[in-house]
Amino acid sequence: MNAAATSETQVELESTILKLKQGAQDLKAMSLKQRRQLIDACAANIPDFAQQWVEVTCNAKQVSLTQPAAAEEILAGPATLLRYLRLLSRLFQDIEQAGKPQLPGSPRCNQIGRTCVPILPVRSLFDPLIFRGLSAEVWLNPEHDEHDLFAELPSDQNTLGNGKIAGVLGAGNVSAIPATDMLYKIFHDGEVVLLKLNPVNEYLYSTFTSVFAPLIEKQLLQILRGGNEVGKAIVNHPEINSLHVTGSHHTHDAIVWGGNADERANRMANNDPLVNKPITSELGNVTPWIVVPGKYTNRQLQSQAEHVAASIVNNASFNCVATKMIVTSSDWPQRSDFLARVETLLKNIPPRHAYYPGARERFERANAGREIAISSPALPWTLIQNTDPKSTAHLFQEESFVCVCAETMLPGSDPVEFLNAAVEFVNDKLFGTLCATITAPNSFENQETLALEKAISKLRYGSVCVNQWAGVVYGLMTPPWGGHPSSDLKSPQSGIGHVHNTFCLKNFEKTVLRGPLCSQPKPVWFHSHKTATQVGWSLLKLYDKPSITRLPRLFFHALRG
Repeated sequence: MNAAATSETQVELESTILKLKQGAQDLKAMSLKQRRQLIDACAANIPDFAQQWVEVTCNAKQVSLTQPAAAEEILAGPATLLRYLRLLSRLFQDIEQAGKPQLPGSPRCNQIGRTCVPILPVRSLFDPLIFRGLSAEVWLNPEHDEHDLFAELPSDQNTLGNGKIAGVLGAGNVSAIPATDMLYKIFHDGEVVLLKLNPVNEYLYSTFTSVFAPLIEKQLLQILRGGNEVGKAIVNHPEINSLHVTGSHHTHDAIVWGGNADERANRMANNDPLVNKPITSELGNVTPWIVVPGKYTNRQLQSQAEHVAASIVNNASFNCVATKMIVTSSDWPQRSDFLARVETLLKNIPPRHAYYPGARERFERANAGREIAISSPALPWTLIQNTDPKSTAHLFQEESFVCVCAETMLPGSDPVEFLNAAVEFVNDKLFGTLCATITAPNSFENQETLALEKAISKLRYGSVCVNQWAGVVYGLMTPPWGGHPSSDLKSPQSGIGHVHNTFCLKNFEKTVLRGPLCSQPKPVWFHSHKTATQVGWSLLKLYDKPSITRLPRLFFHALRG
């Protein structure tokens, strides 16, 4: 970047920060009702710009609006954002009326003595019908219980506005991420936001400035575009009081410890970070899917294979929640059958445009030493079976962030012993702490509840799912979303802190999502869902005006999938 461009960037940044400084003071004086009105005003804008939002995103990712993949852009874009805004509005209404968030159920104590707080289903949004068969809880840290659930809550006497400005460096892969991250900082942390869009999805600028016009007009939000120079200017500006980063741990370490390897090592050794302002983050993850050995029906095997395949192909696999390591038992008689089903599903799904920068290089690195035929600009879905668990393969320690998933085997026919070994393996061998999934036979869930709960407790991940993909946890918005709380600046793993958390919980360790082996109706994120886009638009209309009269059309499309 030349000197003139740098100067222009600095002028724009200073002007932007001046506006935010005034907005930060105004936010401190805003009542709960005024905040809720801003939230509702943003929600009211979404239906007017949702079509534009989905079109520009699909165009950038070379996805036809008639393809099943287009549903991803509805569900992980305007629909998810609208759900979050409805939940935020309900949160402020509950605090106004009852003084605290209203949980969907009462906390319970599980078999290993952990306090579990229910966060799904939310009845006001028809969750019992939309997320039929699913339940989610937040597990508190072992030393805490239901007597101290909520973080400091805003009120008209204590609005939590702190006069600070947060710099949010947005994600480039999923369109709802920068939007929901920004909203969390404003309405949970009480900080106004300077949001820098990632160069990969700067095409969202026009849509975001329209949807979030109520926040921009009140100077609670400003949105900038630009590359590394703009990002560096935001990170280093003295008026930016905190940072939130979505990206890789390499980006995080470059910000905190320096871009040069020697500099990073020296600064870490001396505990001398470049950035001393608070920083939260969501980073990468070698996401594991553990399959407990046992007897599964053909229907159950097929359903779980489709869950795994869906988690790999969603968003062309440019997701930190994409499955990157399937962990099976070498003594499981159905192992070959299961993996063959996953392979067949992947072969029948057309390859996607690898839109994220560096995809080809990461694909080749992940497949080092293997001959992969590439006959088109798109990259093929790839499952690497029987990766040696004792090797130092980078697939264990580096998220490929491309359409490659590996599988590894551990010995053991006894399901409890295998699960314990698998938990130890993914905790110690795999990079990341964001999310993990366990597939378990019904007999194991019913007869070995204690063993399953112990395994969930030991997994060092911010979200643990049973029979379901962790992408659902992200989309729910009620759970806290982030890495395991054991991370720190020197070893951030999948990130520090959390977002979403629309019940304002504290003292938590992880979210646990449970679902059946066979989901009915077919999950809308399955590539084989024939009416996924219709379901996506119907869901958005339901969140726009939650009403029982909008359910029949949603179910009509859902059941035809």
